[in-house]
Amino acid sequence: MIKSWMVIGGVAFLVALAANLITPSDRKWFKRLQRPRWLTFEAAIPVIWTVIFICGAWSAYIVWEHDPGSTTTWLIMGLYLLLEIVTIAYTPVMFRLRSLKAGTILGGTGFIIGIFLTLAVLTISGWAALLLVPYLLWSPIGTYTTWQMMSLNPEDV
Repeated sequence: MIKSWMVIGGVAFLVALAANLITPSDRKWFKRLQRPRWLTFEAAIPVIWTVIFICGAWSAYIVWEHDPGSTTTWLIMGLYLLLEIVTIAYTPVMFRLRSLKAGTILGGTGFIIGIFLTLAVLTISGWAALLLVPYLLWSPIGTYTTWQMMSLNPEDV
Protein backbone atom coordinates (compact mmCIF):
# COMPACT_ATOMS: atom_id res chain seq x y z
CA MET A 1 0.00 0.00 0.00
CA ILE A 2 1.24 3.47 -0.88
CA LYS A 3 1.70 5.67 2.19
CA SER A 4 0.48 9.27 2.27
CA TRP A 5 4.01 10.61 2.81
CA MET A 6 5.09 8.87 -0.41
CA VAL A 7 2.33 10.55 -2.41
CA ILE A 8 2.98 13.97 -0.86
CA GLY A 9 6.73 13.66 -1.37
CA GLY A 10 6.27 12.38 -4.92
CA VAL A 11 3.98 15.24 -5.91
CA ALA A 12 6.35 17.77 -4.34
CA PHE A 13 9.28 16.23 -6.22
CA LEU A 14 7.45 16.18 -9.57
CA VAL A 15 6.38 19.81 -9.23
CA ALA A 16 9.93 20.78 -8.27
CA LEU A 17 11.23 19.17 -11.48
CA ALA A 18 9.35 21.86 -13.40
CA ALA A 19 11.99 24.35 -12.25
CA ASN A 20 14.32 22.68 -14.74
CA LEU A 21 12.34 24.12 -17.65
CA ILE A 22 15.02 26.73 -18.27
CA THR A 23 17.40 26.93 -21.21
CA PRO A 24 21.12 27.75 -21.27
CA SER A 25 20.33 31.19 -22.72
CA ASP A 26 17.96 31.81 -19.80
CA ARG A 27 20.76 30.95 -17.39
CA LYS A 28 23.18 33.29 -19.20
CA TRP A 29 20.69 36.12 -18.88
CA PHE A 30 20.38 35.63 -15.13
CA LYS A 31 24.12 35.18 -14.53
CA ARG A 32 24.93 38.51 -16.15
CA LEU A 33 22.59 40.44 -13.85
CA GLN A 34 24.03 42.62 -11.12
CA ARG A 35 23.23 41.57 -7.57
CA PRO A 36 23.06 43.50 -4.30
CA ARG A 37 26.44 43.63 -2.52
CA TRP A 38 24.93 42.07 0.59
CA LEU A 39 23.95 38.92 -1.35
CA THR A 40 26.91 36.85 -0.13
CA PHE A 41 24.98 33.62 0.45
CA GLU A 42 23.79 32.89 -3.09
CA ALA A 43 25.49 29.46 -3.16
CA ALA A 44 23.40 28.37 -0.15
CA ILE A 45 20.04 29.24 -1.76
CA PRO A 46 19.40 25.78 -3.30
CA VAL A 47 20.06 24.15 0.09
CA ILE A 48 17.78 26.64 1.83
CA TRP A 49 14.94 25.95 -0.63
CA THR A 50 15.44 22.19 -0.31
CA VAL A 51 14.99 22.45 3.46
CA ILE A 52 11.93 24.68 2.99
CA PHE A 53 10.30 22.21 0.58
CA ILE A 54 10.99 19.30 2.93
CA CYS A 55 9.37 21.26 5.77
CA GLY A 56 6.38 22.05 3.54
CA ALA A 57 5.91 18.40 2.56
CA TRP A 58 6.22 17.32 6.19
CA SER A 59 3.63 19.94 7.15
CA ALA A 60 1.27 18.63 4.44
CA TYR A 61 1.78 15.08 5.74
CA ILE A 62 0.82 16.13 9.28
CA VAL A 63 -2.32 17.87 8.00
CA TRP A 64 -3.30 14.90 5.82
CA GLU A 65 -2.83 12.40 8.64
CA HIS A 66 -4.97 14.54 10.97
CA ASP A 67 -8.11 14.01 8.87
CA PRO A 68 -7.31 11.98 5.73
CA GLY A 69 -9.60 12.48 2.78
CA SER A 70 -11.93 15.09 4.28
CA THR A 71 -13.09 17.97 2.10
CA THR A 72 -11.22 20.47 4.28
CA THR A 73 -8.03 18.44 4.05
CA TRP A 74 -8.31 18.22 0.26
CA LEU A 75 -8.79 22.00 0.05
CA ILE A 76 -5.73 22.58 2.19
CA MET A 77 -3.74 20.11 0.06
CA GLY A 78 -4.79 22.25 -2.91
CA LEU A 79 -3.31 25.29 -1.15
CA TYR A 80 -0.05 23.42 -0.53
CA LEU A 81 0.07 22.49 -4.21
CA LEU A 82 -0.74 26.04 -5.33
CA LEU A 83 2.00 27.41 -3.08
CA GLU A 84 4.56 25.00 -4.49
CA ILE A 85 3.55 25.71 -8.09
CA VAL A 86 3.80 29.48 -7.59
CA THR A 87 7.12 29.09 -5.78
CA ILE A 88 8.59 26.77 -8.40
CA ALA A 89 7.27 28.96 -11.24
CA TYR A 90 9.46 31.84 -10.02
CA THR A 91 12.61 30.67 -11.80
CA PRO A 92 11.33 29.40 -15.16
CA VAL A 93 8.81 32.25 -15.58
CA MET A 94 11.27 34.98 -14.61
CA PHE A 95 14.02 33.47 -16.75
CA ARG A 96 11.79 32.85 -19.78
CA LEU A 97 10.28 36.35 -19.64
CA ARG A 98 13.65 37.83 -18.65
CA SER A 99 11.71 39.92 -16.17
CA LEU A 100 12.74 40.60 -12.59
CA LYS A 101 9.34 42.21 -12.10
CA ALA A 102 7.65 38.89 -12.89
CA GLY A 103 9.90 37.21 -10.31
CA THR A 104 9.05 39.84 -7.71
CA ILE A 105 5.31 39.43 -8.36
CA LEU A 106 5.53 35.63 -8.10
CA GLY A 107 7.58 35.90 -4.91
CA GLY A 108 5.05 38.24 -3.31
CA THR A 109 2.16 36.07 -4.44
CA GLY A 110 3.79 33.01 -2.88
CA PHE A 111 4.25 34.83 0.40
CA ILE A 112 0.55 35.81 0.51
CA ILE A 113 -0.51 32.24 -0.26
CA GLY A 114 1.93 31.06 2.42
CA ILE A 115 0.28 33.29 5.02
CA PHE A 116 -3.21 31.99 4.14
CA LEU A 117 -1.96 28.40 4.20
CA THR A 118 -0.24 28.84 7.56
CA LEU A 119 -3.37 30.35 9.09
CA ALA A 120 -5.52 27.51 7.72
CA VAL A 121 -3.07 24.88 8.97
CA LEU A 122 -2.76 26.50 12.40
CA THR A 123 -6.34 25.49 13.18
CA ILE A 124 -5.36 21.86 12.56
CA SER A 125 -1.83 21.52 13.90
CA GLY A 126 0.61 23.91 15.50
CA TRP A 127 3.52 21.71 14.34
CA ALA A 128 2.32 21.76 10.74
CA ALA A 129 2.04 25.57 10.90
CA LEU A 130 5.48 25.83 12.50
CA LEU A 131 6.97 23.85 9.62
CA LEU A 132 5.73 26.58 7.24
CA VAL A 133 7.60 29.32 9.13
CA PRO A 134 10.86 28.78 7.20
CA TYR A 135 8.94 29.59 4.01
CA LEU A 136 7.41 32.68 5.59
CA LEU A 137 10.85 33.86 6.72
CA TRP A 138 12.76 33.09 3.54
CA SER A 139 10.23 34.00 0.85
CA PRO A 140 10.30 37.75 1.62
CA ILE A 141 14.12 37.67 1.53
CA GLY A 142 14.07 36.17 -1.96
CA THR A 143 11.37 38.56 -3.10
CA TYR A 144 13.23 41.55 -1.67
CA THR A 145 16.44 40.40 -3.36
CA THR A 146 14.68 40.21 -6.73
CA TRP A 147 13.12 43.62 -6.13
CA GLN A 148 16.55 45.07 -5.32
CA MET A 149 17.94 43.52 -8.50
CA MET A 150 15.31 45.47 -10.48
CA SER A 151 16.95 48.76 -9.49
CA LEU A 152 20.42 47.39 -10.31
CA ASN A 153 19.26 46.07 -13.70
CA PRO A 154 16.62 48.53 -14.97
CA GLU A 155 16.76 47.10 -18.51
CA ASP A 156 15.58 43.72 -17.17
CA VAL A 157 12.50 44.84 -15.27
